[in-house]
Amino acid sequence: MSRGVKLCKIAVGGGCHWCTEAVFLALKGVERVEQGWISSSGVDESFSEGVIIHYFPEKISLKGLIQIHVETHASQSDHSMRKTYRSAVYYFDEFQKEEIQQVLEQLQNGTDRPLITRVLPYRDFKPSHDEIVNYYFKNPAKPFCRTYIDPKMRYILDGFPDLVDQVKLGHLTTNHEV
Repeated sequence: MSRGVKLCKIAVGGGCHWCTEAVFLALKGVERVEQGWISSSGVDESFSEGVIIHYFPEKISLKGLIQIHVETHASQSDHSMRKTYRSAVYYFDEFQKEEIQQVLEQLQNGTDRPLITRVLPYRDFKPSHDEIVNYYFKNPAKPFCRTYIDPKMRYILDGFPDLVDQVKLGHLTTNHEV
């Protein structure tokens, strides 16, 4: 990282952390993604699957990250697995909280169904075991990856082509320009 370049972070949860990690690792401007379990406070103090995204805001905006997050998990569905897969964007400071709330309000205005994604304070993180970190890129041919993660990757390839590092998704680009 060169001098003067600011690395920011945001945490999100909403689906399987293998899926969430893979989506964000495929984006330009994302330096790294920590996969594991995130806790907040109050009724949300229990740990729920999620990731911490470290990114360069001059390469990818917080709005872009949140939009991709909302569009790549069931952000409008309050299903039975919500305790394990809490739909949330976690903030690290009050300024970030306000920015996240504004982005989610803008995204809500573009849809008829209510977003259930919540804005929560980040409290703690427990990392996943090393053997499941970067699961998708280590195991792209596994049935889980093909069934659950590949559709999300194709979605971001089609919907956000300028934000996707297409080299990382070369195995999926037979119908896409690289």
